[in-house]
Amino acid sequence: MIESYHFGQITINGNKYSRDVIIFPDHVEDSWWRREGHRLSLEDLQEVFEVKPEVLVIGTGYSGLMKVPQAVRDYVTTKNIELVVENTRRACQTYNRLCQSKKVLAAFHLTC
Repeated sequence: MIESYHFGQITINGNKYSRDVIIFPDHVEDSWWRREGHRLSLEDLQEVFEVKPEVLVIGTGYSGLMKVPQAVRDYVTTKNIELVVENTRRACQTYNRLCQSKKVLAAFHLTC
């Protein structure tokens, strides 16, 4: 469960993180880095696809500056994964709501 999010910092299950994260059902990957920084690519999500979530929530940063290209969106859809793309503030709320009833993974950019 996400307890709080502020620009550059997120608290998940009592642990604070100041680097971008992927939240898996059983752990948090706190060294997530994208190949192109503010542009998401399929390579950046390979671990996510291996887990086969029902829903993938992508947080695009505090101001929503990280881009999610249409090719990434289309690929996620072909995997029968529901995709939610929102600024990270809103994505945290969505994640907390959805993880109560579905297998949800989240990839959050914490700045920008």
